Amino acid sequence: MLKFDDKGLIPAIVQDVDSSEVLMLGYMNEESLRKTLETGQVWFYSRSRQELWHKGATSGNYLNLREIWKDCDEDTLLVRAKPVGPVCHTGERTCFFRQVTSAGAD
Repeated sequence: MLKFDDKGLIPAIVQDVDSSEVLMLGYMNEESLRKTLETGQVWFYSRSRQELWHKGATSGNYLNLREIWKDCDEDTLLVRAKPVGPVCHTGERTCFFRQVTSAGAD
């Protein structure tokens, strides 16, 4: 049984199904998860707009669902998808394109 937080949300990490690259982090509620499973395209819940968000509906950069996994605590989802175009709203392929720090090699 998935564990949604007190706002009814669960974090969803999106990963490219082919390259395993982490593309973004979004949040889902029960309705966005249901729509994702029904349509085969990824939906989120926008915390800032407080509404459902169909990824790619405006840009055309959809995330086509391949698999959803849950973590051991059942409080985070891993969404493996096939991206159509860049995922980040900046136009970058992934939202994780700014490195904060780098550790030295062992």
